[in-house]
Order: sequence, then structure tokens, then C-alpha cells
Amino acid sequence: MYAFNYHRPSSLDDAAKLLSSASDGKFLAGGQTLLPTLKQRLASPSDVIDLTGIPQLSGITVSGSAVTIGATTRHAAVAASAEVKKAIPALAKLASGIGDPQVRNMGTLGGSIANNDPAADYPAAVLGLCATVHTNKRTIAADDFFTGMFETALEEGEIVTKVEFPIPKRAGYVKFPNPASRYVMVGAFVAETADGIRVAINGAGPCVFRHTEMEAALAKNFSPDALKGIRTDPAGMNNDIHASAEYRAHLVGVMARRAVEAALG
Repeated sequence: MYAFNYHRPSSLDDAAKLLSSASDGKFLAGGQTLLPTLKQRLASPSDVIDLTGIPQLSGITVSGSAVTIGATTRHAAVAASAEVKKAIPALAKLASGIGDPQVRNMGTLGGSIANNDPAADYPAAVLGLCATVHTNKRTIAADDFFTGMFETALEEGEIVTKVEFPIPKRAGYVKFPNPASRYVMVGAFVAETADGIRVAINGAGPCVFRHTEMEAALAKNFSPDALKGIRTDPAGMNNDIHASAEYRAHLVGVMARRAVEAALG
């Protein structure tokens, strides 16, 4: 690990100023990606700005129509929240299956979606529930937020402050995890929202995406049988030592049907 200046601001304004004044600054939330990268000397920022000292970035609020989660809220807090379990059980289940206890007690919602790892869990919930991402500058709709592998619509210096998840009529999330890391090989988040059916697939491709053919089928018949016969093109799917593109394409259908079953309870 290379030497760097460490800062722990207590306000969003201070965090933004610290980044703008640094020659090569990086924000730190849970550190589940940044710290290993620093330890392996794959990055050498001049300054690391820790966001966990900003009180307004943490916490869970449930209203009649939405669950709002602060950016630095730990995965374990979401998984354990009785309010989240009641309002959006699929979201609590998703959080409970991220990594291992150490990861869940350090990793944060904001860090996960800002990093946008193809194998991360939270992007599927953000896209599947048609969530709204709030930053220190604006709000970004889920459909506009994830733009590519490790890429988002966030601008330089923009900080995720919270995510607002509309409460769906029903939802389910199922993933096929890597047995060692529990990273998502292929996952599916299916939700019946006020604006219709949404199916978000993560792990299969370079970036989380909506499966519109499945959405159309489920809009007519919300059951696992509605997805039988729908094939996913392996072109563009991830192909690595863990699974071939063809296998991942097959798993998309399997996980989506299981997610519908989970939504139906």
C-alpha cells in the first residue's frame, strides 16, 4: 500500500472540498473494493476521504410508499431491519446474502452501486425496484444510473447520499452465488411495481440489465411458467473461469423463474 493522506470529514460540503483540492482523491465508504485495491498497489491516490463520519449518509427510513436507505448504511443493518423485512422482504433477503458476515458489517449500499461491479447484488435491487439514487447534486433514475462495467452516471466528485426504493406489490430476488466468494454468478430481481413488471439481471453480463422479454411475459401472467421457453442470447454475457457465456445465459432463465416463485411466496 502506498502512502496517502487520510481525511474523515463530518459534512458533505467538506468531503466535496477535500476531493476537489486533492491531486488524486478517492472516496471511501465500506472499503470492500478500495482497500484491497490499495493493498495490492493497484491504485495510489493522493488522498482518501472517508465518508462514514457524515451522519446524514447513514440510516433507514420507511414511509407509506418507499424505503429510503442512506449511502453508508451497512448491508447487515438492511438485512436486520424489521421495517425493511416488512416493507420489501426481497431487499432484506438480498442484503443478508451479500458476501460473508465481515463484508456485510463493513460494506455499504452507496459504495456498492457507485462501484457497479457486475457481480454485486444491490444494482439488481436498484434497477428491479425502479429506485431513485440521490446525490449531493441531483437525483438519478435507476434506468439511467448504471451505464457499463464499473461505470455509472455519477460525475467527478458526485457523492451518493441515499437510495429511495418504492415499495412494490411483491418482489423476489434469487442468485446463483460463487461458492467461494458469494459474488453473483447470475441473479434475478423480479418486482411487480406501480409502473408494471420489472426484471433486473445481474452477474450475467458486464452490467446489470432489464430483461424486457421476461417483463412482457410476466405482465400477462405473473408465474414461473410464463418464462418457460424464453431464451437469453449468450452473446454479450460474461465468459470467464467461473462460467461460460452459454451457462450464464441458461442460468438467467432459471434464476428468473425462481425469483418469481420467491415473489409469490
